Amino acid sequence: MPYVHPPIGGKAFAVLTGDFVTTEDGTGIVHTASVFGADDFRVCNENGIKSILVKDEDGNDMPLVDKRGKFVKQVTDFAGEYVKTEYLTDEEKEVERKKQGGEKYLSVDERIAIKLKQENKAFKVEKYEHSYPHCWRTDKPVLYYPLDSWFIKTTACKERMVELNKTINWKPESTGTGRFGNWLENLVDWNLSRSRYWGIPLPIWRTEDKKEEKCIGTIAELKTEIEKAVAVGFMDAKHLEHVDATKPDFDLHRPYVDNIILVSASGKKMWRETDLIDVWFDSGAMPYAQNHWLGSPQPPAEYPADFIAEGVDQTRGWFFTLHAIAVMLFDSVAFKNVVSNGLVLDKNGNKMSKRLGNAVDPFTTIEKYGIDATRWYMISNAQPWDNLKFNIDGIGEVQRKLFGTLYNTYSFFALYANIDGFAIDEQNIVPVKDRQELDRWIISKLHSLVKDVCSAYDEYEPTKAARAIEDFVDEHLSNWYVRLSRRRFWRSEMNQDKKAAYETLYECLMVTCQLMSPVSPFFSDWLYRNLSDCIREAAVKKSTPLKYPSVHLSLITKAEENVIDADLEERMELAQKYSSMVLALRKKVNIRVRQPLNKILIPVDDAYTKEHIEAVKQLILSETNVKEIEYIHDTAGIASKKIKANFKSLGKKVGGMMKEVAEKIGQLSQIDINSLLSSGKILLPTSSSPIEITLDDVEITTEDIPGWTVNTDGKYTVALDITINEALKQEGIARELVNRVQNLRKDKGFEVTDRIHVKLKKQDIITPSVVSNKEYICAEILAGSLEMVDTLETPAAVEIEVDDDIKTLIQIERI
Repeated sequence: MPYVHPPIGGKAFAVLTGDFVTTEDGTGIVHTASVFGADDFRVCNENGIKSILVKDEDGNDMPLVDKRGKFVKQVTDFAGEYVKTEYLTDEEKEVERKKQGGEKYLSVDERIAIKLKQENKAFKVEKYEHSYPHCWRTDKPVLYYPLDSWFIKTTACKERMVELNKTINWKPESTGTGRFGNWLENLVDWNLSRSRYWGIPLPIWRTEDKKEEKCIGTIAELKTEIEKAVAVGFMDAKHLEHVDATKPDFDLHRPYVDNIILVSASGKKMWRETDLIDVWFDSGAMPYAQNHWLGSPQPPAEYPADFIAEGVDQTRGWFFTLHAIAVMLFDSVAFKNVVSNGLVLDKNGNKMSKRLGNAVDPFTTIEKYGIDATRWYMISNAQPWDNLKFNIDGIGEVQRKLFGTLYNTYSFFALYANIDGFAIDEQNIVPVKDRQELDRWIISKLHSLVKDVCSAYDEYEPTKAARAIEDFVDEHLSNWYVRLSRRRFWRSEMNQDKKAAYETLYECLMVTCQLMSPVSPFFSDWLYRNLSDCIREAAVKKSTPLKYPSVHLSLITKAEENVIDADLEERMELAQKYSSMVLALRKKVNIRVRQPLNKILIPVDDAYTKEHIEAVKQLILSETNVKEIEYIHDTAGIASKKIKANFKSLGKKVGGMMKEVAEKIGQLSQIDINSLLSSGKILLPTSSSPIEITLDDVEITTEDIPGWTVNTDGKYTVALDITINEALKQEGIARELVNRVQNLRKDKGFEVTDRIHVKLKKQDIITPSVVSNKEYICAEILAGSLEMVDTLETPAAVEIEVDDDIKTLIQIERI
């Protein structure tokens, strides 16, 4: 184009190489303009190509595009026009269309292409969408522009910054060693100044000829320099009245600071440099600015910070400025730990945006679900440094699974504690060693939890902590301990065992609310106060741990190693595991838990495992409603296992040997399959060399034999006898009857301690069951009497179904 020629002596129309150009979307050849991009500028400088510049009205060099994004007057055909169409309004485009005289508005790009075609200078013209930066607010293209800037020579201390960075605990580590570490390894001098209107002023004053300058470090120093300027008549003395941090009108931002004129050593006027300091310098100076640090050789007392947390995009912003300032000032780190937050995406993994309509209103969410449930969902669902796919339904699940379960557990405790008038006495607790095994187990699990959660918090792993608490509350405290301990709370007398049950559940609730308080501050404080307000006065007088009025003031309970019993935890884990597997088998064949069954078979290979199962045998039988457990050495008599290759997993491992390996896997014996299930791996001989096969490499299925159903989970296997004889059938009916009566008691609003009279209409199938199990039924439903009668009338009596298609009438009255 004929508008401006390259500088004299400068290269033009040269082909250069650059590592930022790819061949993915074209030839790998691009036009280079040194003043409109950092990569272009670097490559041109390295190859001695000078920038194409023109003079502005003041005689200063400037590019062919001004700071408004318009062509300068030297580009005569397009002078004063925006280089990007997006900056024109529809009305402005219509005005331009009329000037052009065409049916539609043609952009500058289009008219340049037409001009080149008309002058036979275009080889090929096509539309191409450039991966150009765009404003995140307006989606309009952003133009790079060359500006004079002030720099800090950070390259002078680059090695020390790299060295000290290695002492920081980064979460995730990859951010510190990768993204941030790579940034420091390739560090260039810090571009400090910015062309903005509002912000922290650059404290540099220079003479008009730029030969003399002063950098002001403190307010006191600035006041002294103003006094010198007042003395020579450059400033009014009244200005000094406002340069006082104690005055309400004190302000050193622009434009006020620009009114200050200083005097140079040679007596010339000095004006402040108009640029401001990068806002990230302001943020990075936070540890010192908040304490008004004024150049002391020692940093503030609170320094360095224990941890900081910000988005991963702050690698080159806040993280860097904090680190750079600390290293340059104190040869130290500014923070010991970093939690580098990921992004909150929508449930499909897309970035949230009001424009796209997939943004979630945090205030509406908090109003509906509460702060604690929202916080817990976000912390437990993904590590803080991982991107979170935010699904609002997940908060509802957290409400039910954690907070609902914990609330119900507390309500259970409070209900019976109020009935019995129980209040914790911190100095008169039943020793853990004197409590029954179930208490000792949950206390052991609790203190193991304290160790795990506190360790996770110390290591800045809140997700690991939250998940451990969830598991404890749901799987162990509520669904195991409380459920198995209910009868102890129902007893009328307050003996040592019942007191121990209260104290055990109280400790579990109290310690749990302490452990969860960093993530759910409000619910945990509510729970803490409900548990401890009634004894606060006594606790204050005796100076016991519960003297504090808030959970956030209390000291988290320390793990007591002497109450942690790993062997007991292992035994109870076996009870939970086998109970869960048997209950899954019941569900599989649709046999209700209240229907007793005869036998469980468990394969065991060693005395140690058998001994541990035997120790919790009664618990397993009670949980699964089965009469006995029998131990066998293998599963050959109860199930046949079949195995085949998992081609998807094995493909990467064995490649062309797939056919041979798949055949040999299919030939594995029952002993080989059991060995694989037990150890998780097995060596498979092949024509070349043995190959290690893991459980992921195969698919194992089990075929039951008639009358039995089998469940296998890794190294655990259990078989359930599902044959129901007449005696078992009658006992099952009795248990179903107990359940129906308990529901009726609840519907009628009876208290848990109320005793009742029961009348039951005779029924051929039901009567034998009631007669043979009468003592059990009466004990369970607190019945003073249970009569079988020929007739009952509604509405005094109600119809109940005690088994499939087996119905009768029943009438209950409170004694």
